[in-house]
Amino acid sequence: MISHPVLSRLATGGVRLGLGRITSFLDEIGSPHRSAPVVHVAGTNGKGSVCALTSAMLRAEGLNVGTTTSPHLQQVNERICVNGQPIGDDTLSDLLEEVETLAHAFVERGEFSQEEGPPLTYFEAMVAAAFLHFQRTAVDVSVVEVGLGGRLDATTVVSPAVSVITSVGLDHTEQLGPDVGSVAAEKGGVLKPGAPAAVGSLPTEALGVVRSMARAAGVPLQELGQDFRVWGTPGSFSYQRRGQEIERLSMNLTGQHQVENAAVAITAVQLLGEAVPALALGQEAVRTGLANARHAGRLEWLGPRLLVDGCHNVQAAMSLAAYLGSLPREGERVLLLGCSREKDIRSIAAVLSGEVDRVLTTSCAHPRSLSAGEVAESLVGLSNPVLPAGPVEQALPLALDTGACVIAAGSLFLVGAVRDLHGVS
Repeated sequence: MISHPVLSRLATGGVRLGLGRITSFLDEIGSPHRSAPVVHVAGTNGKGSVCALTSAMLRAEGLNVGTTTSPHLQQVNERICVNGQPIGDDTLSDLLEEVETLAHAFVERGEFSQEEGPPLTYFEAMVAAAFLHFQRTAVDVSVVEVGLGGRLDATTVVSPAVSVITSVGLDHTEQLGPDVGSVAAEKGGVLKPGAPAAVGSLPTEALGVVRSMARAAGVPLQELGQDFRVWGTPGSFSYQRRGQEIERLSMNLTGQHQVENAAVAITAVQLLGEAVPALALGQEAVRTGLANARHAGRLEWLGPRLLVDGCHNVQAAMSLAAYLGSLPREGERVLLLGCSREKDIRSIAAVLSGEVDRVLTTSCAHPRSLSAGEVAESLVGLSNPVLPAGPVEQALPLALDTGACVIAAGSLFLVGAVRDLHGVS
């Protein structure tokens, strides 16, 4: 399903960070978030890929794996998966209606504090539905992606077996703070006393903050480059931790940055097996899971001349630019660019400008999407020619008709719309 009436009603409440509502609610309905061990994944970029890789390795061992991620690309069902399969429409509809009914009942009985707006947010309702679904399908382990930040994100109600911080960069600065240290402090909120954590490559300032928070909470850290290493390319790479090496690994995820994401994911599953021996993986599961992992909308070729990537901040744009720079420059490249209102689209475009020949700006139907004209206006003075091309339904055919290689980027919402238009589910 694209959406649901319950979610439409809850969306009117907007984003309300905090753990009070979701903690009270989940405790009242039997604490489904405590029914299975959790791998909790935060990060500015890479957390979706790490979730996909982690889940795939766990599934390859034969485990029953629940995964909840956000946002979705095309269908809201994508946010709740068991063994890689999105929740069915009827099951999700029943769960959302149950969650809404219970929330209102608690408000009426005075057991659940009512703030201004709906009793739960859209995201909180989806988190609650995910944990209920995982409990009822008896998953062995849940892989949970943070929605925004970490410290006050609804998913941080969990007591993880393992925490992960993939990366720290500037994004969502209005909510998370104006500098890398502030953002790191929010991401570090996923660190819980005693639960080990895998940490990717972080800026020096961010790493200092995370290390300090880990010491205070008694969290043993495993850091990329210090406690575990990786080298190679997505087609053939090696991983090493504690003197043990796994060679000749490969995966279908595209881009050199995915090698580091894979290393973080391998470390996460190893830490999980050390914390919960029943969930320990053999090397073959690691190898098979990495090879089979999929992550739609991230450096994904939908055809020989159409690449989509949900890069929505400068750090992600740098990964896209590096990937484009690694490819032969054969013919013209057109960047089909759209984004939501809170993003730094000019900086994103500037990072990508050297790898494309011109820019067509566009928009999608999401309420936060900037119009094509607004995006174009923000790019005045860019070194590339810029043309507003209207809604994506018009802009995509226009871009493809040029015969150029088209790169659709800037927003996951845009990527989802392009996938819809291209007939990819």
